[in-house]
Amino acid sequence: MTMSPKQGDISIHIEQLTFDNMVLFNNLDFVMPEGQWTCLMGESGVGKSTLLRLVAGLVPEKTTTTITAADFGIEGEIAYMAQNDLLLPWLTVFENVVLGARLRGDAFSSERALDLLKQVNLLGSAHDLPATLSGGMRQRAALARTLMEDRPIVLMDEPFSALDTITRVRLQEFAAEMLRGRTVLLVTHDPLEAFRLADRIHVMSGRPAVLFEPIKPAGRPPRDMRDPELLAEQAKLLDQLANVKSAA
Repeated sequence: MTMSPKQGDISIHIEQLTFDNMVLFNNLDFVMPEGQWTCLMGESGVGKSTLLRLVAGLVPEKTTTTITAADFGIEGEIAYMAQNDLLLPWLTVFENVVLGARLRGDAFSSERALDLLKQVNLLGSAHDLPATLSGGMRQRAALARTLMEDRPIVLMDEPFSALDTITRVRLQEFAAEMLRGRTVLLVTHDPLEAFRLADRIHVMSGRPAVLFEPIKPAGRPPRDMRDPELLAEQAKLLDQLANVKSAA
């Protein structure tokens, strides 16, 4: 059953996308409800990151897609955080965080940028170059840059994957609060992360890829990771992911 988009939702229809002579998507419909976190899960290589890039408008040649948003045009409304941090090596951490505004010639708040760096525990590294940072620090800088954009639509591809457990939990909570009311698409391999943050969780499987009916966790994110009900639902999702993979 395909969800019908409502006014303000983002919907994407992919007629066909072929990669290395394999059909990755065929006649696929995907909806991101306005103001909610939508999560994509599934085994590596199934097409989660590709679908996220398509929503971002990064459409490969010879791909037929239709993307619509009722209340606003998508172009210029998206902040995109890729798997790789994409920090420019010749700019400091602070300069990377404000890069989008500088490239557009927009005014920006240095105070806001520094506060974001403080929140991701990078204030002391604001004037360091990316080469001096660990992988987790670089990912935190990329998260700060994404939040600095302050966009209504935010696309994040495994944004917490390089972080230690405690930092990961804290920044999940920080991102959930900062992006409350935004339309967010999150790609993750972590079922607990999905249940903590998402309003809707889609499991993607197959070739061509299909989307299972969304799982809708109860309660308001960020949810308590110690909640027995949440842990039970996480276990069910792990079973579903394992069964999907074994059946592939």
